[in-house]
Amino acid sequence: MSTSKNYKWVVVGLLWVVALLNYMDRQMLSTMKPAMMIDISELQSGTNFGYLMGIFLWIYGAMSPVSGMIADRINRKWLIVGSLFVWSAVTFTMGYATTFDELYWLRALMGVSEALYIPAGLSLIAEYHQDKTRSLAIGIHMTGLYMGQALGGFGATIADKFSWQQTFHAFGFIGIVYAIVLVLFLKEKRNTEAPAEQMLRTDKQSVFKGLSVLFSNIAFWIILFYFAVPSLPGWGVKNWLPTLFSENLNIKMSEAGPLSTITIAASSFLGVVFGGILSDKWVQKNIRGRIYTSAIGLGLTIPALVLVGYGHTIFAIVGAAFCFGFGFGMFDANNMPILCQFVDKKYRATAYGLMNMVGVFAGAFITDWLGKSTDAGNLGKDFAMLAAIVVVALLLQLFFLKPKHNDFVEK
Repeated sequence: MSTSKNYKWVVVGLLWVVALLNYMDRQMLSTMKPAMMIDISELQSGTNFGYLMGIFLWIYGAMSPVSGMIADRINRKWLIVGSLFVWSAVTFTMGYATTFDELYWLRALMGVSEALYIPAGLSLIAEYHQDKTRSLAIGIHMTGLYMGQALGGFGATIADKFSWQQTFHAFGFIGIVYAIVLVLFLKEKRNTEAPAEQMLRTDKQSVFKGLSVLFSNIAFWIILFYFAVPSLPGWGVKNWLPTLFSENLNIKMSEAGPLSTITIAASSFLGVVFGGILSDKWVQKNIRGRIYTSAIGLGLTIPALVLVGYGHTIFAIVGAAFCFGFGFGMFDANNMPILCQFVDKKYRATAYGLMNMVGVFAGAFITDWLGKSTDAGNLGKDFAMLAAIVVVALLLQLFFLKPKHNDFVEK
């Protein structure tokens, strides 16, 4: 099956479910806060809740470059299976937490385990799919992230019907079972018949060569910046949009959670599919087609951030969130394909790990900042302010990213 023409799409389908579980397990905490703070009083503070969400991001970000280096050197199938199993076990265990400190350290462990997935998963898909299907394949995979985000929004609804402990148990168990499915059906793309000691090479020369190649590439520095800046509103939306919906529309979190996450997920779903198809077609006629598609997406998020911050009607806020999700989806679908235009496949997982690190560190900063902003009553205003820095990233992307290849190969 691994050599059939259709298996490259089977890989996308298998990893789509992993992506869904990846975001669902991390996202549902943001909507279950009201239910959990009855048992864990420290969660009543927005600042403390920001710390809880932030520790995941700091650990996740710090681990991302390491995860990329590992993924460039070992069998990615087993890295993905192990990552899924561990974070699912952590999710299951969170249902037994009784103190803030226990939740804090479990979120930290989840950050380590979840960080191992994205660089390995995206580099595997990029290797299976070439220039004519790469953006669409990456985009379809990204819809799994958005679907997981949407399902995570139902955490509060499920917790209302049962309990937040049972919710963690159920979602964690699903991930553990799916790890077994991957063992049976997921296949590595590159040659993995080499001896174990060769597959596990970790010599310093090899590691430093990869980093040297990346950091001597000016285009990679630009990609790092334009990836990090949109991550500020991107993570802000993921972690604080349910709260903003609840406050601005004066509705319960059990209603705001599903409404906000479904809006973002549905619009992002459409955005990545549209952005993937457009990019794959545009790049056949213009080498900067992926750059332009990504730029259009970023442009859509700018007015959306202003409106989502200052809107107080359901039409304004839901409309703005939809516009943001659609634009961010177009941007998301093209990050790895754009990276492939500037970086050889030997270093792509490492490169994406570094990109993930700067993006997630930006997210950790904004999550803490918006926690304090919530306590001060300025959440909407600060959301709107994020639009200004997205403009800077958009201009940098358009003026300085000029690829010469659709699929870069080191000579």
